[in-house]
Amino acid sequence: MTEPAIHPETRIGHAHLKVADLERAIAFYRDVLGFELMQRYGDSAAFLSAGGYHHHIGLNTWESRGGTPPPPGHSGLYHVAILYPDRRELARALKRLLDHGVPIGGASDHGVSEAIYLDDPDGNGLELYADRPREQWPRHGEHLAMVTRPLDLAGLLAELEAERPTGAGAGAGATR
Repeated sequence: MTEPAIHPETRIGHAHLKVADLERAIAFYRDVLGFELMQRYGDSAAFLSAGGYHHHIGLNTWESRGGTPPPPGHSGLYHVAILYPDRRELARALKRLLDHGVPIGGASDHGVSEAIYLDDPDGNGLELYADRPREQWPRHGEHLAMVTRPLDLAGLLAELEAERPTGAGAGAGATR
């Protein structure tokens, strides 16, 4: 058996994004997505994480303070994908987006995962997603058979139904 070219436990550790306005970017990643601010470098960089890791998201204005997103048709980052541990946590992320009035650019069921697409305030593409268990991944023979179908956002939000209070005053949750 040959050794793989890259170890199978290798992961992308973090994304470091150029932003135009550091405070605005911190507010989005902290207040909307829920990341924790771990460290700042004055008014030019910040590092945020989930679960106390040193950083999952780096933000800086070193080359981009006051800048604009690259125009369509140029090379650059397509999106950063943020993996949630399960479908319920993805539903919680969707609810936070809706609660903060953040526009969603798309939502797809890829068979292997469910994903929500949006842009951050600087136009950086984001994918918020949760994988399905590997044994549920669609296959065609020994190869993956990923698909792109519309994601049922109301069905995703239904994952939060167990959290909803019951009895008088319990209203219907937001669905889209």
